[in-house]
Amino acid sequence: MDPILIYALNALVYIGIFAIVATSLNAEYGYTGLANFGKVAFFMIGAYSYALLIQAGVPWPLALALAAFISSLFGLLISLPAIRLREDYLAIVTLTFGEILRIFIKAEDWLANGVWGISVPPVFAAGDFSTGLWLNLVLVFGLLGVCFLFMTLLANSPFGRIMRALREDEVAADAIGKNRVKYKAQIFMIGSAMAGLGGALFANFVGYISPESFLPIITFTIWMMVILGGPASNIGVIVGAAAVQLFERGTIILKDYVTLPIDPTNLQNILFGALIILILMYRPGGLFKE
Repeated sequence: MDPILIYALNALVYIGIFAIVATSLNAEYGYTGLANFGKVAFFMIGAYSYALLIQAGVPWPLALALAAFISSLFGLLISLPAIRLREDYLAIVTLTFGEILRIFIKAEDWLANGVWGISVPPVFAAGDFSTGLWLNLVLVFGLLGVCFLFMTLLANSPFGRIMRALREDEVAADAIGKNRVKYKAQIFMIGSAMAGLGGALFANFVGYISPESFLPIITFTIWMMVILGGPASNIGVIVGAAAVQLFERGTIILKDYVTLPIDPTNLQNILFGALIILILMYRPGGLFKE
């Protein structure tokens, strides 16, 4: 297979995976106003749950479903004490949870081989490399389509109107008899399940995960996707995921053709920060407004 085509397919799989995770954040922040800055934690829970289940001999479709379910349970556990906090404190609690979980997995060898990480047997082992790549692409975009359809139907349902009510005015939602704690917990579970599904797909695709695969920068990259594409726009977050992934890869490729004064990773972070500032200043609704 042509190396350029392989690289393009690889990029598309990553776009699909992170579009699922960005859609999960869109459910929490875009529609409900919940500032979850620990998104990488649920992404990591899904990845490790899937890897351990596959190593235990669980069939991969069931492992995908269980990884999403386990992530949703963690989302519920974290949400119950956290969602009663103000937005800024909620962001701090979720951010801290993600980093504590990563350090815990890194330090405890008995759980998932600690800092050495674990390998994940590929689902599509039969056939050549190109066939496996195509099958992964179909799997990822098929599940992205399911998540997109689910979020579209949810956003246009009575539950979706409650989500927007909580985002706009929690006191008014309380006044009409909506239990904001219950609804926020449900939304956290939905968002965590989708993030866990994205993590499981990530583990399956890359074939190896370690604590260093889940640094806090992933959370901020996902936030960039949502802010760029447009909060509360399901199409927008998918476009945002594609734009950010292509931007990341573009800066890495650029170093082969242009002499850069700084490391490409640092250049990415600088450009991401500048881009967020420009978007918030001149187009706060993102590329696709609600």
